[in-house]
Amino acid sequence: MWRLGWVAHAIHTDPRALFQIVERIRNMFDLNADWHAIAARLATDRALGQRIRKAPGLRVPGCWDGFELAVRAILGQQVTVKGATTLAGRLVRAFGVPFTGVEGLTHLFPQPAALIEADLKSIGLPSARAETIRELARAVATGTIRFDGVIDTAAFMAKLCDVSGIGRWTAQYVAMRALREPDGFPAGDLGLLRGLGFESERELEQRSEAWRPWRAYAAMYVWNVPIEKTERVNRAAAAAVVGSRAEQRI
Repeated sequence: MWRLGWVAHAIHTDPRALFQIVERIRNMFDLNADWHAIAARLATDRALGQRIRKAPGLRVPGCWDGFELAVRAILGQQVTVKGATTLAGRLVRAFGVPFTGVEGLTHLFPQPAALIEADLKSIGLPSARAETIRELARAVATGTIRFDGVIDTAAFMAKLCDVSGIGRWTAQYVAMRALREPDGFPAGDLGLLRGLGFESERELEQRSEAWRPWRAYAAMYVWNVPIEKTERVNRAAAAAVVGSRAEQRI
């Protein structure tokens, strides 16, 4: 079996910060995940089991900074991944801090205070989305929303949804990646609905109850590991047979 590895080089003037840096890196790559427990629960679902066999060990990527992740999630609303990346680059160049300490890194992501009054329309953002980012920045700068030391995930997501323009999808996505919430699950996501063949968020919510408390990993598998069309057809046919037999018993 092939194993992929990587080496991280940390440059910091204070060696006491090394532990925090290592922990952040571990969180970014989800290295503390209990993969055997996750696989044991999710593999009982046929659609997820097929994906797990194709790509065992898939993790939920974290982030270096929760505020940055939340802003990038807002930038990604109703645009392609490429479009969101372009907007993020413009935002960092316009409002971030220039940096020359590491080759290839030109700017640091702007702190919340730098975005509170920022003219975000200048980078191509619609007015509503620009105001969402400014409102989030104000909430983080004043301590109304914090990304560290969160104990009650539901309360955190409720506060996040108080920000105009942030709904359940964004809140669940941020919880998945910034808070390391293993059960974070944006059930209204179109990619999840299509990937699993559901018509409504309610249907997917019901199906996903069996995946708790690891629904974030289920989302990662559906987003990243497609199954063949014939496999979906066979699954649908099997479900139809089961339903027919149930009707006959009735």
